[in-house]
Amino acid sequence: MTKHKIYISRSRGGLGFSDAFLSVKRAAAAALRVQGVETECEISVLLTDNDGIWELNRDFRGVDAPTDVLSFPAFDLIAGEFEAPENAADPETGRLCLGDMALSLERCAEQAEEYGHSFEREIMYLTTHSVLHLLGYDHMDEAEEKREMRLREKIIMKALEEAK
Repeated sequence: MTKHKIYISRSRGGLGFSDAFLSVKRAAAAALRVQGVETECEISVLLTDNDGIWELNRDFRGVDAPTDVLSFPAFDLIAGEFEAPENAADPETGRLCLGDMALSLERCAEQAEEYGHSFEREIMYLTTHSVLHLLGYDHMDEAEEKREMRLREKIIMKALEEAK
């Protein structure tokens, strides 16, 4: 069994949602497993609020608005064809750093209520979505890419539900 490392930090104390750590780890591990990523990887996750993600969105994407999740891939991977770049693994750990993500816990809670499901389901969905971005999936340009990404999300979310 491949051992991935998911580093999780909070932008500040008092954000609440203490169960978010476990949900993020479960969803990230499931996404990597279902996608067949056997190379040991690491992902850094920042849990923040709407103000924190707004700042990141403005500074890194030039979008002056909050969002739910941001993904910062370390490599330009091809969706569905995970191939670790040569000599890219950390020499100390042997793991490949896939990239970083930031999640707004505040927006996650808002969307869970808006869509009528649990906070846990929403944070696992957003984590899954972000991991797929780190693995090269996109939904911005072509309809086929968007369909494929949505299909992968559904498969991973189903695997998470079945694992309960």
